[in-house]
Amino acid sequence: MNRPMAFDWTRFFALAVVLSLAVTGTAQAEWTHWRGPQQNGVAEGAQTVASWSKEGENLIWRDDFEGRSTPVIFDGRVCAMGRKGADVHRQAVVVCWDAENGERLWERSFTVRITNVPWNRVGWAGPAADSETGYLYVHTVDGRFMALDRDGKTVWHWNLAEDLGEQSGYGGRTHSPIIDEDRVVLGSITASWGPFTPPRHRYYAFDKRTGDIVWVANPALGLAGDINTQSTPIVLEANGRRLLVGGNADGWVHALDARTGAEVWRFHLSKRGLNASVAAHGTTVFAAHSEENVDTGTQGRVVAIDATGSGDVTKTHEKWRIDELGSGFPTPLVHDSTVYVPDNSANLHAIDIATGTERWSQSFGTVGKSAPVWADGKIYLTEVNGNVVIIEPGAESAKVIDEDHLEMPDGRYAEIYASPAVAYDRIYFTTEEGIYCIGDKNRAFQKTAPPKPTMAAKADADAKPAQVVLVPAEAQARAGDTIDFRVRTFDAHGKMIAEQPASNLMLAGLTGHANGNTVRFANDARNQAGLVKVKVGDLEASSRVRVTGPLPWTIDFNDIEIGSKPGHWRPVHKGASVQELDGEKVLLQPKAARNAPRAVIYLGDSSVTNFTIQADIQGNFKGRRYTDLGVMAHGYTLDLQGAHQRLQVRSWPPERRMATQVDYPWDMHVWYTIKMRVDVEKDGDGQKAVIRGKVWKRDEAEPSDWTITAEDPNPVLQGGPALYTFAPVPSYFDNVKVTSND
Repeated sequence: MNRPMAFDWTRFFALAVVLSLAVTGTAQAEWTHWRGPQQNGVAEGAQTVASWSKEGENLIWRDDFEGRSTPVIFDGRVCAMGRKGADVHRQAVVVCWDAENGERLWERSFTVRITNVPWNRVGWAGPAADSETGYLYVHTVDGRFMALDRDGKTVWHWNLAEDLGEQSGYGGRTHSPIIDEDRVVLGSITASWGPFTPPRHRYYAFDKRTGDIVWVANPALGLAGDINTQSTPIVLEANGRRLLVGGNADGWVHALDARTGAEVWRFHLSKRGLNASVAAHGTTVFAAHSEENVDTGTQGRVVAIDATGSGDVTKTHEKWRIDELGSGFPTPLVHDSTVYVPDNSANLHAIDIATGTERWSQSFGTVGKSAPVWADGKIYLTEVNGNVVIIEPGAESAKVIDEDHLEMPDGRYAEIYASPAVAYDRIYFTTEEGIYCIGDKNRAFQKTAPPKPTMAAKADADAKPAQVVLVPAEAQARAGDTIDFRVRTFDAHGKMIAEQPASNLMLAGLTGHANGNTVRFANDARNQAGLVKVKVGDLEASSRVRVTGPLPWTIDFNDIEIGSKPGHWRPVHKGASVQELDGEKVLLQPKAARNAPRAVIYLGDSSVTNFTIQADIQGNFKGRRYTDLGVMAHGYTLDLQGAHQRLQVRSWPPERRMATQVDYPWDMHVWYTIKMRVDVEKDGDGQKAVIRGKVWKRDEAEPSDWTITAEDPNPVLQGGPALYTFAPVPSYFDNVKVTSND
């Protein structure tokens, strides 16, 4: 993570400004959450049109834009994630427009790297907006998570893939962040180090101003049923406690203490991962899926859950259910006494909130993915096959009152996955073909005043600590860095008692110096990972810290026990460990699962730049299954491919955006050395990356010439050293070296 300007926490909390946006909405509130100000798809107080056309009726503005995510609207701006460019210039993009006239205020482009997500699914996650700071929070398909200011400049950022082990789902489903009080919360399937090595759907709460990780929750009860999931949590109040509730990749709905991450209750809904976000009405949570049910052989279910329980509430707090209603992706809409649930076949079901009785069903197309929105007595929906539909709901039935079809220039339908967003009496939505703003052209544009931030509930003066959190809860450090820690105490209802500088810190597995509330790592600190612990009365809390030492690094595995591996490497959940081969210790990457044979092991954090990496490698084969082996730097992969007998440089596996390759015959069961250097150089008014690689038999002299050279006009500027394998059969590494290009 980059290091933003220092923030005065003492003054911040002394003034008691622990702020949040109210969960309840006001008339014509801004649309800062992908499901709106109340997180339920309702735009209260809006006056919206009942029809429109792409030819001009009630069309206020449109802009060329390839979008997939629901936009957010705040401070007179509309912001969305998407994609742009062609061939080598394909990139993810974030754009903000003037909400009144569609003028582009700014855009930021990001070169996609090291992800299995294909081009047409870039820009999946919706952004989140914070009216208090003016920041926009975006999460890219390749694991970058950042806060952007009003001008689109980076305030802070994390590389989740490299630093926290975020897993890249092949389908592209990417979790959207939400804002709650002083936190921005993101769900993510991660595989890191230590107890976090197995892949789980975890939740990370970041300080919205600084990017510090406030807490990490690991509620999943087992391996992720699906790495490819997208459910976004919501926040509600129950029993005087603020809860973060979301569907998880383990098939459970989990409710966490929103301020500490402690689990409060869980409900088992599906045998596979949950994709649809939950919705709520008071203390009732509505959740849906279209996979196999946990207690029957049927698929699909919608349930109402009483959110006032604790522990496993699967058998005790279900209020009603509807079986065989498959709603795997769309999120329900909740308005008055009705919950509206779209199914996968694009039928909208109106269900009584109290009884679960279905009142009516209305078709709006053939493929249901997005979530419906209520405004001015109408329901607005989009459908994958280019359709934008307006429905007029009634007590016993509904009817489609407007339907428009959008096409691409070549005549095929324009894909629409995003839900509509409503603000300023206008409807905004993104499509593959463009972004649209519809509304009454005769109604004057009036920017809504942002909601006033409210004070987060404080504990009673005589409250006793029941929970303690050490902040930051997870951190990346470089040799020579100092980390300041703070202790937050909370009562049994998750209300903060106090925050103060930590004291009496203890280190476990880390070589550093603790003094007062700080931990300092020496300028020559080695690569390591461990815990910083604190005790407050009988309560304990800890922070996970990973330290990256100065270059050069040399790793020959001789001082590592058989069956183990360096503790700071991540992720190594696919079984890599030190073993003996021909009398020497090497790193064995065993045969991986048939459906997931690729593995990446990061040796340091993502801030390592300007370096060269090399390693000894030995491939293997069985029948027609051959290993690929390589190294990675700056977000680029140098891959020696066994079946193809070639050497390839690439940054984005499914797209081969700037991929370059040369034939390179090589033998299995023979040691080779592979070496890679990346330089970012000036190129006219911009920059380019020059990637060089070479391979030679280990027992021969290193060749003077590079075997392959590639250039990228849209360079990846940052990315740590890593080992890469495609391992349908076992393969080996040894003598890893990382050196500075200087």
